[in-house]
Amino acid sequence: MKLKKATLADLDTIIAILKDGSNQLAESGVDQWQGDYPSRDQITYDINNGFAYLAQSDDSETVGAIAVVTAPDPSYDTMQGTWLNNSEDYIVIHRVAIHSEHAGHGYATRLFEAVIDHVISDHPEIKSIRIDTHADNKPMQHLIDKMGFTKVGEIFGVYHPTDQSFVYEMLPHEDNAAKHQAS
Repeated sequence: MKLKKATLADLDTIIAILKDGSNQLAESGVDQWQGDYPSRDQITYDINNGFAYLAQSDDSETVGAIAVVTAPDPSYDTMQGTWLNNSEDYIVIHRVAIHSEHAGHGYATRLFEAVIDHVISDHPEIKSIRIDTHADNKPMQHLIDKMGFTKVGEIFGVYHPTDQSFVYEMLPHEDNAAKHQAS
């Protein structure tokens, strides 16, 4: 799996991947990403700030998209819970999707591994990797858990005022990071 930093030329590709992800969630009965999130403006912001990446298979085919956002992230200002590490040296994984045409090939796992490996090898200053997902998104919760993240809290109202999302954290330079490589 390769991560390719997205440019504005990739905007429509990312929008299509995320819309497909939204449709997959709707088909599963998950009320995440229904409506105007993630918006074209959000993805443009991600690209302009260097947060947006395309996930490419080993043969360079684009199979998914991800945003790797640097701190601070105001999404977590109202979290109910306790961080494993209160450092401001963290990144957040947001807006993860593998296109349905490429589902079932382990690409989501390899995408997470690529991000985690990149942080471990190239960013010793990053003390924490954070992610959240809707309380009903069981497949993403399973993947996050499989990758060695620890559930640390909850946030409410991310997608709709009454929605609950679970928040997870990994300390990439500690024993937790070895977990993902063992799976």
